Amino acid sequence: MQTLGDSQRGKPKDRFKTSRQPVRDPDFFPEGYTDERDTTEVPDGVRLQKVLAQAGVASRRACEEMIGEGRVTVDGQVVRRFGAKVDPDKQVIHVDGKRIPTKPDLVYYALNKPIGVVSTMEDPQGRPCLADFVQELAPRLFHVGRLDTETEGLLLLTNDGELANRLTHPSYGVQKKYWAKVPGPIGRDVARRLTKGVELEDGIARADDFRVVQEHGQQALVEVVLHEGRKHIVRRMLEEVGHRVIDLARIEFGPVKLGRTKPGTVRALSLREVGELYAAVKL
Repeated sequence: MQTLGDSQRGKPKDRFKTSRQPVRDPDFFPEGYTDERDTTEVPDGVRLQKVLAQAGVASRRACEEMIGEGRVTVDGQVVRRFGAKVDPDKQVIHVDGKRIPTKPDLVYYALNKPIGVVSTMEDPQGRPCLADFVQELAPRLFHVGRLDTETEGLLLLTNDGELANRLTHPSYGVQKKYWAKVPGPIGRDVARRLTKGVELEDGIARADDFRVVQEHGQQALVEVVLHEGRKHIVRRMLEEVGHRVIDLARIEFGPVKLGRTKPGTVRALSLREVGELYAAVKL
């Protein structure tokens, strides 16, 4: 049987021993067999448990336990070493299958945009805009999609350009949920027509879901779910089926919910919400 010494005799010495596969006895190991080795180590990096703790996953001690239990992956590899060093700016880290935002300069916010505010970071006409609410939070924030001036509700803001681009691209199918106040009563065929698709001037538009939340007198509150973001799309769809929108608010963007966030208020997204946004766009 060939020995390791025989195979390496006369060859230059490899500086990184961990990258070299030992010679295997073919009677016991199939052809092409390789050990599963940890290739995630960054010699000048930051200890993995520190990165996780700084990201808000848990205390450093609890993060060490997660690592030991095999719940943490770096670039797709399970890492169980407590002293492992990683590069939080370049490597992708998951805990329990959810990606963790580890770059310290990335921020994620939810804003309840009030009516009358323009969905831009500045406005040449001097109207109220998003910068009035977030200009002191972080430089170069992106607003994820838009809401028209007369629509209130949930807007996401971040300086994570890749995430922002994917969240607004229709191919990822991230759903947005709206509540609209419209004249009632609502006909039985409205849900069918909207989910089947209505013809607009720029093409057919389909709702992913529609339901009546509440009807009171001559007004109704309806819920519309869709994943595309054409201009005034919800208003135009409802008007096409005979229900002009009186008031409109976006209450959910993918896994993020508006909840009790008051108009004009900004809150930081939780670690769970950011991880779910990553998952929604396959990051």
